[in-house]
Amino acid sequence: MKLIRFGEINKEKPGICEEGINYDVSGFIKDYDEAFFANGGLLHLAWMVHENKTILPKVMEGTRLGAPVARPSKIICIGLNYADHAKETNATPPPEPVIFMKATTAIIGPYDAVMIPKNSLKTDWEVELAVVMERKATHVDEADAMDYVAGYCLHNDISEREFQLERSGTWDKGKGCDTFAPLGPWLVTKDEIADVHNLNLWLKVNGQSMQNGTTANLIFNIPFLVAYVSRFMTLLPGDIISTGTPAGVGLGFNPPIYLKAGDTMELGIDGLGNSIQKCVAYATN
Repeated sequence: MKLIRFGEINKEKPGICEEGINYDVSGFIKDYDEAFFANGGLLHLAWMVHENKTILPKVMEGTRLGAPVARPSKIICIGLNYADHAKETNATPPPEPVIFMKATTAIIGPYDAVMIPKNSLKTDWEVELAVVMERKATHVDEADAMDYVAGYCLHNDISEREFQLERSGTWDKGKGCDTFAPLGPWLVTKDEIADVHNLNLWLKVNGQSMQNGTTANLIFNIPFLVAYVSRFMTLLPGDIISTGTPAGVGLGFNPPIYLKAGDTMELGIDGLGNSIQKCVAYATN
């Protein structure tokens, strides 16, 4: 299944996408949140769609899509998980996964605008495969790790490199700015992806190809990451693990290339859809 959330910001409703058509399931499902996943929501949703497909209302064409998962408890990101990306940033591939956190307040929909932060000169892009958890996971074995996974979605791990690398401390301050986590368009359940370790992922800026990689080049694969992260923190249903980005980020160019207001990013992953975000100048709310 392909799960969507649609509607105005902070008023999104749950839906599904089948054969390119979006359907409203809010009459049967409250939201795609922690409670949904924890209580067998995916099985119930599959049954409900099968039984009611002919009467499900269609979502009006042009309706905004939100992130396909309602506010997760956390977004855990894995740094330097592609050898080519580590090389372009002059970093040594890590012996164990690099973990940092991304604020949930950064989450936006797949076609929402990305706001360049106040005083930012080095805002960058990163196309990533994100893993969505279905079950609570603590100290799980790698062999069992995929039993805890609901599915996958497209993530643009927007990063402000000065905040991340030049302002002391952890990477988090350059990763969690408002609008820095576009997710979607869909949450694709794992049964729809034949081999998650053989997917092309790409990103363009203003129509120019910047990133073109494959999940076959992950240093640490999905089951390992789920098991590894679960040793250090409990993963809750709906939580997201973003698995790293391939080469081609703005920081890696000589000279570096960074985003500015008016730029447009387009990105995608095989089977997980495409998204587009336009960059806008900082504005106070």
